[in-house]
Amino acid sequence: MALSTAQRAATALRDRIQAGVLPPGSRLSEEALGRDLGVSRNTLREAFRLLAHESLVEHRLNRGVFVRVLDADDVRDVYRMRAVLEGAGVRAAAGAPPALRAAVGAAVDEAERAAAAGDWREVGSADLRFHRALAALAGSARVDAAMDRLLAELRLAFHTMPSPRRFHEPFVARNRTLAGLLDGGDAAAAEAELADYLRHALRLILDAMREADR
Repeated sequence: MALSTAQRAATALRDRIQAGVLPPGSRLSEEALGRDLGVSRNTLREAFRLLAHESLVEHRLNRGVFVRVLDADDVRDVYRMRAVLEGAGVRAAAGAPPALRAAVGAAVDEAERAAAAGDWREVGSADLRFHRALAALAGSARVDAAMDRLLAELRLAFHTMPSPRRFHEPFVARNRTLAGLLDGGDAAAAEAELADYLRHALRLILDAMREADR
């Protein structure tokens, strides 16, 4: 089914949030974004409503529309959902098509190249692609759609970290480990590694949020 103009505009904005171009707290100017995306203000307002439904933006009375700033409960919920979606992909990995399995390794390669170049925002983007590829192993269009929405929220959580390198660097190696377990067909070990991985990442983000609040 073809997407409406508002849905296409919402997708473009979601992609910018996921890429880190629109960080938490950014004010979304109707005039500037309408001109940039080539859509009317009414279309853009509908796109904002779609993104508000996905918990990515919020309307502030008499101030406009802003990219949401996540709180600790938001982050915990994002990670609960990640465990469900990515866990489903890991459990289905053995029967997944070769192209889907290859996408997991490709995302690891991309993160390693970006890390070597010192481009830590791109490392974060490659990390998101890695986790989307994990969920995609489930072979479900609904899982894919849910993961796309979730990853935009996850990028907002990443902005909490004061040092992108310090946060992302350990997970570059862990992504390689997880991909290797999947390649070796050890689904049980891969699922255990994913669970520990997500617990570790969640703890780091929550610790950073508590430190920022002091």
